[in-house]
Amino acid sequence: MRAADALRKVCIVGGGTAGWIAAAVMAHHFKGKLFEIELVESDDIGTIGVGESTIPPFMELIARLDINEQDFVRATQASFKLGIEFEDWHRKGERYFHPFGSIGQQVELSEFYQCWLKARKAGQPFELMDFAPAAAMAREGRFMLPFKAQKTPIGGAAYALHVDAKRVARFLRAHAEERGVKRTEGIVGDVRLDDRGFVETLVLKDGREVAADFFIDCSGFRALLIEKALGVGYEDWSEWLFCDRAIAAQTQNVGPPRPYTLAQAQDFGWRWRIPLQHRTGNGHVFCSEFLSDEEATRGLLDQVEGEVVAGPMVVPFKTGMRDKIWHRNVLSLGLASGFIEPLESTAIHLVYRGMDFFFRYLPDRNCDPRLAAEYNRRMAADYVEIRDFIVLHYAATQRDDTPFWRKCRDMKLPDSLHERIELFRANGVLREGHDELFRAVSWHSVLEGMGIHPATYHPLVDRIDEAWLFEGMGQVRAQLAQVAATLPTHQEFIDAHCRADAVDLGNPVR
Repeated sequence: MRAADALRKVCIVGGGTAGWIAAAVMAHHFKGKLFEIELVESDDIGTIGVGESTIPPFMELIARLDINEQDFVRATQASFKLGIEFEDWHRKGERYFHPFGSIGQQVELSEFYQCWLKARKAGQPFELMDFAPAAAMAREGRFMLPFKAQKTPIGGAAYALHVDAKRVARFLRAHAEERGVKRTEGIVGDVRLDDRGFVETLVLKDGREVAADFFIDCSGFRALLIEKALGVGYEDWSEWLFCDRAIAAQTQNVGPPRPYTLAQAQDFGWRWRIPLQHRTGNGHVFCSEFLSDEEATRGLLDQVEGEVVAGPMVVPFKTGMRDKIWHRNVLSLGLASGFIEPLESTAIHLVYRGMDFFFRYLPDRNCDPRLAAEYNRRMAADYVEIRDFIVLHYAATQRDDTPFWRKCRDMKLPDSLHERIELFRANGVLREGHDELFRAVSWHSVLEGMGIHPATYHPLVDRIDEAWLFEGMGQVRAQLAQVAATLPTHQEFIDAHCRADAVDLGNPVR
């Protein structure tokens, strides 16, 4: 017997990737036994579906939903992603790689990074990425599922996907509807509150009404419920992240897709390249203080490979997060809850992370504010962690060739990031947070790539015989390179296991 105040119905406002992830996850968890789920969206309202790059936890979500990975890859025209290549961020002409998975293996009591630090200080010619299985595969344009090769040097790699965001929403919609989610076509015209200030009813523009006990706001930047109805404010992070606009376009593929995302610094921001099976997503994230939309668009189109088949479109944004992501009986997800530019592909992660914490603090119809307060504290920690990691890419630059990069170089860091960096400078030790997204491999890769190095290594490494250590590192590096060179190319792997049907991209448009 259920409690009298138990939730009976949850309504999701807005579809897209965020809305349908929320619907699919709830339908899977509750299997239609706890409460009714209704999603309200309109085909007349477009979504920011310009293409998405994911991170490895996304693969865990697919598995948790009992979705066949091969079917998902085919349906979303996905390709595989082993990490992100950064060009021209530290200095022009330099590049570094942020790999997924491991870098080396622990040696006795010492993490591999500390062993590498000692080797470098001893003059050994080892690059950190020589020991990252994902980086080795990406360098060769090759791919293999790491769990299929656990006993080989590439077994420590991890992977994610490049996906078509609109196809992801379509796939998850079908998945959710098959499990009982009701979809209502309509545009929200008004929102009625009860005497507690809770959202009670949505009034659609055609007069229909949708009532529920709890609402999830996936209405994007419009934030129809969390901001417009409940008046929750927004914490602006533009003092650290200066970019505020993006130009997005899709192009025909030129050659096989690379198994990684490109993030290439530009004079006043950066551009992305996300290669899928059927097309490539491109974008230019920039600071409007220094560049107009027209100039940014021209700069992007001058650099893309292949004919443009969709766009360019302008996406204005404000980096930051809601003062309260959950307030009263409204939970905001996706763009309605906050926005951090897509440099490390964290947008989708924050959606299902938000749902995970919602299940942990699942309320009844009274929505105890103590549950919401703890949820907001925990989600704010995730947003701040990601913000700091993104700021690191900008603030550690040595570029001074444009006013944008000089402004990045000279910014005052958030205290939390400053403290992390100063601790790392001592001997490579990292601040340990609680259940953080970015682990040691990520911080080591970007800190090293951006030219921040420890003064020395951890003393425990000296307990390891130096000659034995350096000889072993040389052997591991050689074995990893040899194995990576024998793997199928990325395209060969896709063709053999998960090739999607061809797509008519229509007439190219400039």
